Amino acid sequence: MIRATAVIGQYTWIEAAIDTVVLDFDDRHRRRMAMTGTRGLEFLLDLENAVALRGGDALVLEDGRRVEVVAAPEPLIEIRGSDPAHLVRLAWHLGNRHLPTQIMAKGLRIRRDHVIEEMVRGLGARVIEIEAPFDPEGGAYAAPHEAPRARGHHDHGHHGHVHDEHCGHDHGDHGHSHADGHK
Repeated sequence: MIRATAVIGQYTWIEAAIDTVVLDFDDRHRRRMAMTGTRGLEFLLDLENAVALRGGDALVLEDGRRVEVVAAPEPLIEIRGSDPAHLVRLAWHLGNRHLPTQIMAKGLRIRRDHVIEEMVRGLGARVIEIEAPFDPEGGAYAAPHEAPRARGHHDHGHHGHVHDEHCGHDHGDHGHSHADGHK
């Protein structure tokens, strides 16, 4: 089976893609996984380290051909504030809970979670249920969205996970640590 062994960052490649894989947020955080493109190409994602793929990235096959990554629609909520300051306050509360959050021009998007939905409603937010691709911020250690990303290291801030006993790495001053268990 042909392998995909490298990634080219979001929209920085110009070659035509030979196929496309449509992946949800969780499936875009892998190191090794058998995949089948929408046109039937079967290949093995076989990267040195687990990476956070984004919609618009290209997986590079051993023979140089490209497979485009498309972010699949998922059940999300869009959180709207009454003004920019209110939206910043809502974002702070989400960040304080280490929730993967996508920042949009007029709101914030997170995965559906009834507890968090009630919390932000209690803070005066408007909550809208939607189905859309989820592409949360990478965090302080992530490379910019526009630039090609280096793929040979652990990109701490870019995998957008909840910091709990399953996240797989040390958090230093967060007061807890975990064994490495990324997919």
